[in-house]
Amino acid sequence: MSSLKFMEKLLAGASVVWKPLGSLGEFVRGSGLQKSDFRESGVGCIHYGQIYTYYGDYAYKTKSFVSSELASKFRKAKKGDLIIATTSENIEDVCKPLVWLGEHEVCVSGETYIFKHNQNPKYLAYCIKTPEFFDFKKRNQTGTKVVRVHGDKLSEFSVPIPCPDNPKKSLEIQGEIVRILDTFTELTAELTAELTARKKQYAYYRDQLLNFEEGEVEWKPLGEVCDYKNGFAFKSNLFRESGHPIIRITNINGSVVDLTDVKYFYPSDYREDTDNYLVKKGDILLAMSGATTGKIGCYNLESVAYLNQRVGKFVPITDYLNNRYLYHFLLSKNEAMYVLAGGGAQPNLSSNTLMKKLYIPIPFPKDLKKSLDEQARISSVLDKLDALTTSITDGLPREIELRQKQYEYYRNLLLTFPKNEIEA
Repeated sequence: MSSLKFMEKLLAGASVVWKPLGSLGEFVRGSGLQKSDFRESGVGCIHYGQIYTYYGDYAYKTKSFVSSELASKFRKAKKGDLIIATTSENIEDVCKPLVWLGEHEVCVSGETYIFKHNQNPKYLAYCIKTPEFFDFKKRNQTGTKVVRVHGDKLSEFSVPIPCPDNPKKSLEIQGEIVRILDTFTELTAELTAELTARKKQYAYYRDQLLNFEEGEVEWKPLGEVCDYKNGFAFKSNLFRESGHPIIRITNINGSVVDLTDVKYFYPSDYREDTDNYLVKKGDILLAMSGATTGKIGCYNLESVAYLNQRVGKFVPITDYLNNRYLYHFLLSKNEAMYVLAGGGAQPNLSSNTLMKKLYIPIPFPKDLKKSLDEQARISSVLDKLDALTTSITDGLPREIELRQKQYEYYRNLLLTFPKNEIEA
């Protein structure tokens, strides 16, 4: 069935009118609820920060509570209300909606708006997740470090309301749209939960396989079995739109190297031989400074790239050390490397310190062939588990990406209507 016929069947001749949210309900600002007000039990409450860190798209119960006496001072959301967090450091997060579906009213903190309305709450929440709404909030944001969108602006955003003159039929159509979109979001949520479980499984087996009995291994400083290459200080004013890709700290993403957001350079812009900083498939890279110090990534692309400053590359001595064995070992030492960097607000890892103070277990050190065979066996097991959690071609991340694209396709199909009827 074509997209047009599908929508015609769904609407069954009903008109669609775009209405501003302010005409569909009322925005009520949350109260001054603080985390210090939380109790072990009492009346349920939702702090705006929890909408980003704890809740998904909707909730039936709360994580936190306040005393009954204190609850009387706060504004509350009832079942079906939208709780919209209206401030964040990133415009992407601003206006994240949470649909409250619990039977009891909940107290809501400031930096939020409670939207009280008479529509399907999930339908409105899906409308607030469209690219059109993202463009709207970018146009209406205020602030720099902390970005906000005020309630009076939110009330101006228009959403498509099918069959507005027949509320019963309108809610039925909204409900069918929600049912279809829920199918995709629930599947994505299940896959994400499975991915989290697989990551825990990988970490468990990695720690087990790298935990040797005394006498089975010899612990050697990395510098004895591995070389290390620091990156080059490419100049930001010489970054290009094309040319040779530069791997920066931001490109090390979740144990892989992602060149989605990459800068380029021309070798002719430099007197130095930039080929000394070449990165090839299989190379293991390390973030050496900043909040992500100790983050490891493996470069899995066929094309070459180049190493930026504060990104390092490990070069195993192949007679002693299997490259993939080193990779899995380093993934288990993220916290240790952060400590070696000094921790704090601006950690900075020294390659000399790293190579001298971080020790790696070498199995069967007196029989190099047996040692490399055992390293290869351990790597093979962990590679299979790692692929399920990091592969963008055949693992769960790829499946989640495909489901997300499928959801976005149907969301755009179901929520995109001609704006020939707009209510002021």
